[in-house]
Amino acid sequence: MTVSSFCSLSLNPPLVLACVDRTADLHGQLAMGQRVVFNILSAKQEALSRRFSEEDDSRRFDGIGFKRDRNGIVVLDDVVSAIEGSIVDQHDGGDHSIFVAEVDGAASSDLRPLLYYRGGYAELER
Repeated sequence: MTVSSFCSLSLNPPLVLACVDRTADLHGQLAMGQRVVFNILSAKQEALSRRFSEEDDSRRFDGIGFKRDRNGIVVLDDVVSAIEGSIVDQHDGGDHSIFVAEVDGAASSDLRPLLYYRGGYAELER
């Protein structure tokens, strides 16, 4: 599932928010207040981003490297960051839901992030 928007919300307590289309395949699971991992993809993972944004999720994880966190949730290999937490709140946002998660674990790397901007993929310039 692809998140439309993701950002930091609060440092104390550590909160992030994610905006998800109500028609997304995993929307219902998020709405039940489950544990979640946000995988922040690296610049080399555009094909993976495209795969996860497709509606047919039957073969989504075929051939993809991943491990499971301490709660059994998928953390993809070679991501910029994996942010773990629990959904603590949900708000209506038009055709999306805004999910608030309290962060209780994270890992990061020095890889460059994959950016999606104005309908296409972009690179960070230094």
